[in-house]
Amino acid sequence: MREISLHILDIAANSVSAGATTIKIEIEEDQVTDTLLVRITDNGKGMNPEMVTMVTDPFVTSRTERKVGLGLPLLKEAAEACNGSLSISSEPGNGTMIEVRFQLSHIDRMPLGDLVDTLLTLEVGTPEVHWIFSIKKDGKEFYFDDQDLKRELGDLPLCSPEVIRYLRSVFSEGINALELI
Repeated sequence: MREISLHILDIAANSVSAGATTIKIEIEEDQVTDTLLVRITDNGKGMNPEMVTMVTDPFVTSRTERKVGLGLPLLKEAAEACNGSLSISSEPGNGTMIEVRFQLSHIDRMPLGDLVDTLLTLEVGTPEVHWIFSIKKDGKEFYFDDQDLKRELGDLPLCSPEVIRYLRSVFSEGINALELI
């Protein structure tokens, strides 16, 4: 994967597979500390300590359709190559938090990618999940919690064209206002 947004999609898909009903995605770009932080927290089934220590091994996966899981190992490698790190905290029955840090200015740091399409894909593709998005840059924040929107929409599905247009504009305006690197 060549963009951080694709890793976010992968981790979020893992959270959905783990039965998460609430997933929070936080991205913070901080010029002062020269850090890009991505944190994904879910309330899924969680992992035991043994699985947490093994999950960054590409030959360890809970998937049944294939025997390798490359998402987290590749993300960890990319972060470490940019003076960063990846950490995982999880507890069975209480969900998982994955936090990855990159040196923001590092020449080899992969780009964020298309965050608007990433958030839109998650929101529309898994409407049963309560999504919370927090994107910050140097003290400014775009925050989106879908609960009020879903309540207002009632029976109107998130995949309807007018809702997709609305979400795209909200995400675009909020993210573009931050002027992320």
